[in-house]
Amino acid sequence: MAEKTHQAYPIAPANGYARSDGESLVSEDELKRKKRIKLFTYIGIFVVFQIIVMTVFGLTVMKVKTPKARWGDISVETLNSVPATPSFDTKFTTQIRIKNTNWGPYKFNAGTATFLYQGTTIGQVVIPKGKAGMRSTKKIDVEVSLNTNALPNSSTLGSELSSGVLTLTSQVQLKGKVELMLIMKKNKNASMDCTIAFDLSSKTVKTLQCK
Repeated sequence: MAEKTHQAYPIAPANGYARSDGESLVSEDELKRKKRIKLFTYIGIFVVFQIIVMTVFGLTVMKVKTPKARWGDISVETLNSVPATPSFDTKFTTQIRIKNTNWGPYKFNAGTATFLYQGTTIGQVVIPKGKAGMRSTKKIDVEVSLNTNALPNSSTLGSELSSGVLTLTSQVQLKGKVELMLIMKKNKNASMDCTIAFDLSSKTVKTLQCK
């Protein structure tokens, strides 16, 4: 009896199409190409993000602003005036406030606050050197005594004292440096120019305007 022979046939793929070795290589190359494109895309996004961060950093943190000096509330202790002479003397306490809005400390040298009547100096106060911390305000208590001893004879002073309001001006300029990131230092002067109006009847400050 003759033996039956069974011939083996290759199993066809489910989709009915067999991939050649060449097609497999093409698919692998295509996959690698897509991975490279994705990698370059991520690198590009990262670079753009870093540029945005550095731009914002430069426009905010690294931008040096000029600190501001201002008077705080003025508490009048004595205020005497004689329109007939004419003369006045006053003593008051206040604060000078140095506001630093930078992302680094502001160190300033000692300076002087000058008080004037119609351009003539009638008194000065020494402002000691100090430091306003990062984004903070340095407050320094001062005591001021003013009088007319240094004033020449003035007819306008008598009429002003008779009106019940005495107007003085004050000037301050503090020289210093703003320090950023422990490596960058930039010279900045904190200054102010104020007008102070005293009410002679109530012996109080009527208005205080600074710029």
